[in-house]
Amino acid sequence: MKKNIAIVAGGYSGEFEISVQSAATIEKNLDAAQYSVYTIVITHQGWTYKAADGVTYNIDKNDFSLALPSGKVKFDAVFIGIHGAPGEDGRLQGYFDMLGIPYTGCGAVTSAVTFNKAFCNKIVKELGIVNISKSVHALYDQPDTWSNVLEHLALPVFVKPAEGGSSVGMSKVKTAEEMPQALEKAFREDSQVLIEEFIKGRELTIGVYRGADGKVTPLPMTEVVTTKEFFDYEAKYTPGKTNEITPAPVSSDITALVQKTAVALYNKLNCKGIIRIDFIYQEDAGKLFFLEVNTMPGQSENSLVPQQVRAAGMTLTKFYGIILEACMNK
Repeated sequence: MKKNIAIVAGGYSGEFEISVQSAATIEKNLDAAQYSVYTIVITHQGWTYKAADGVTYNIDKNDFSLALPSGKVKFDAVFIGIHGAPGEDGRLQGYFDMLGIPYTGCGAVTSAVTFNKAFCNKIVKELGIVNISKSVHALYDQPDTWSNVLEHLALPVFVKPAEGGSSVGMSKVKTAEEMPQALEKAFREDSQVLIEEFIKGRELTIGVYRGADGKVTPLPMTEVVTTKEFFDYEAKYTPGKTNEITPAPVSSDITALVQKTAVALYNKLNCKGIIRIDFIYQEDAGKLFFLEVNTMPGQSENSLVPQQVRAAGMTLTKFYGIILEACMNK
């Protein structure tokens, strides 16, 4: 008997359209022989499912079920495809935990902590397994946390919303005169901002997942090389602005270092499902620096994790099946 799977998409952030693309890829590649798939779009206006005939139905939030003319649909599992709130920050995870419905990805606490880049940095620093750039956690309602930030950090710095993705609201600041505008831009997206010293090096990113057997496995690594000043929203989603090389053209020693560090972070942060971790490798010093954890990495056809899955010799159908079965075997 086929299992009923809900893919949740959309959300409340500026990554809404990216999420819809991710959900479309996931739905297209889930095995139709094993799963009956329903994509649920979440917005502030409602949680809805659009049937093949164009009719829209509302989700019953009391038990996350769907009343269709053919009968009530209850779900065996949820594939979370939302980037940003409420699908990546722990809110939906807590909701599904209370309902007892399995879901892909990290739990509520891990999702909430890793979603906030400033808090995540503090935790990762305490683990002592990878280098962390010097940073300041700026709070909008506490001006003393950011008014004299350049007394504590050396230029250039990155200024970015603490909770957000796709580099929305992010700036690279090279002079003190640029700081007020960068802070204003970031604070428009979030009341918390991370201001972080720039580390020059090679940008390396790697997907890591846990299968139904409990084994944690790193995917082939990608090197991101952009023609832009940094890997911003335009660089990520405009063809030709960025070269994403998978597998990354680095030595076996660097590959082993990144894989070992990524798996250790996955375990120490109590991650589940598929995540992606971004690093900077400083070649002259031979040091690896942590950038961030993405607990709901993009899944559109050309996103980094699908590239890495294909480089590992797997189909997305097989991979998504592994992720789904793992969440149902918790």
